[in-house]
Amino acid sequence: MGYTAGMLHHRFIDQARKQADKIAIRDKSTGNDLSYSRALVASLILARRFRKLERGRIGIMLPTSAGGALAVAASLLAGLTPVMINYSTGAAKNCRYAQKQCDFKVIITARALLEKTGCEELPDMVFIEDILASLGGYEKALAFIKSKLPGSLLKRLSGTADLERPAVILFTSGSEKEPKVVQLSHRNILSNIDSFSRMMDIYEMDRLLAVLPYFHVFGLTINLWTPLCLGMTAIAYANPLEFKTVAKIIKDEKPQLLVGTPLFLEGYARQSEAGDFSSVELTVSGADKCPEALRNLYREKHGLEIFEGYGTTETSPVISVNPRNNNKPGSIGVAIPGTEIKIINIDTGEDCESGETGKILVKGDGVMQGYLNDVEESHLRIKSGWYDTGDLGYLDEDGFLWHKGRLKRFVKIGGEMISLVMVEETLNSVTPEEVDCCAVELPDAKRGSRIVGVTNKPINQQEVSKKLAAELPNLALPKKYVVVEEFPYMGSGKADFRTLTRIVQRQEEAK
Repeated sequence: MGYTAGMLHHRFIDQARKQADKIAIRDKSTGNDLSYSRALVASLILARRFRKLERGRIGIMLPTSAGGALAVAASLLAGLTPVMINYSTGAAKNCRYAQKQCDFKVIITARALLEKTGCEELPDMVFIEDILASLGGYEKALAFIKSKLPGSLLKRLSGTADLERPAVILFTSGSEKEPKVVQLSHRNILSNIDSFSRMMDIYEMDRLLAVLPYFHVFGLTINLWTPLCLGMTAIAYANPLEFKTVAKIIKDEKPQLLVGTPLFLEGYARQSEAGDFSSVELTVSGADKCPEALRNLYREKHGLEIFEGYGTTETSPVISVNPRNNNKPGSIGVAIPGTEIKIINIDTGEDCESGETGKILVKGDGVMQGYLNDVEESHLRIKSGWYDTGDLGYLDEDGFLWHKGRLKRFVKIGGEMISLVMVEETLNSVTPEEVDCCAVELPDAKRGSRIVGVTNKPINQQEVSKKLAAELPNLALPKKYVVVEEFPYMGSGKADFRTLTRIVQRQEEAK
């Protein structure tokens, strides 16, 4: 598959040349609008500073904002690989983990973010506001002159044009165990942008809502690099959980493309009025299963269809998505161009027939080269170019992929494999809409494992158990129900199962 322009930052340079005065980032947190030409100059200024601070890799812990986007672009212009740090779940711990795993010291961050997350100041933190406040006239003039150089020369100054060079280091969500270190190349991310954009026909779109965190691959590829590579205006806001504010931004700023997780999309729709999303031409949901109730909410309130997709950090991220002219609600779509999907039997490794559930394997330009400094795990997950997602699903007769849950979220009880996702979905269907449900596995002396139903509000357990018994096999029925008022979520909007299980365990032990 060919690419029309070199590296990610080369595409950004091309767009800055082509439409210098166009707004690249409308930062709704700060009220600043940044044109493409100003964004390029600012990135070049930061790149010069970053070169003096680090070699090889540099940590970035910044929210979805103009500053965050510029820091990532500047890293590449400086020949550095940005290491994106998750500040939503234990920021200081994640900083240290990233430094240890990736061998770098400097972390570019902001004081306001530390304050908001309650993160302590660490020795190697450099604050972006200090850099900006200390800029001299010479630096600004130099970057301005540089930005006017011929595009080909400017690209050469940022290093060799090698698509296999690392473009970013990200960490898997860690919702089930310690995060793994994923290194994605320019080829990985560019192939994903090109394939997704072509398949979903977004080239004519001009404005995109950017609220997903950049430390999550979904936010980095779709909310940061897609608009910069395609010359769109990204309407950025730092906190996707401020549903009311984001709903107002959608109404006022009129984005055409709305991409989010089910948790975020539901929050925005509930805080909106009919007509508020009239500018939206395409709504894509990913990172978690899209509930039917959410589809209906968008249909009824805004006349919009949600197109569900599927991806992983290791695949840059998009693997499949429902085509705009052929949406099959409930499925996670068909493979994007240049990506192959196959389903193999869990026990035998043989290819599954159409409709037969097995492990989802993926091959294509979006698949990472491997986990950083972890040959063993890389070898386990990638064989002959095929990446084992750890998810279960099947392909139907039309080639649409249906997700059946994570292999790790299956429990063996009485010799049977029980899907916690299936228990959750059934639990959600028999409880009131305002009740969030989850199923967790706890150890059991007799059976090895037992299933506990977790809700955020009290429920009529007798009534719910009766309804579940009509839908689920006896082995899959939760043996107990507990209430956890605040479900822990990852920065991406996914439930944090590891933390939730720990909370339930602690509650049980305290009794």
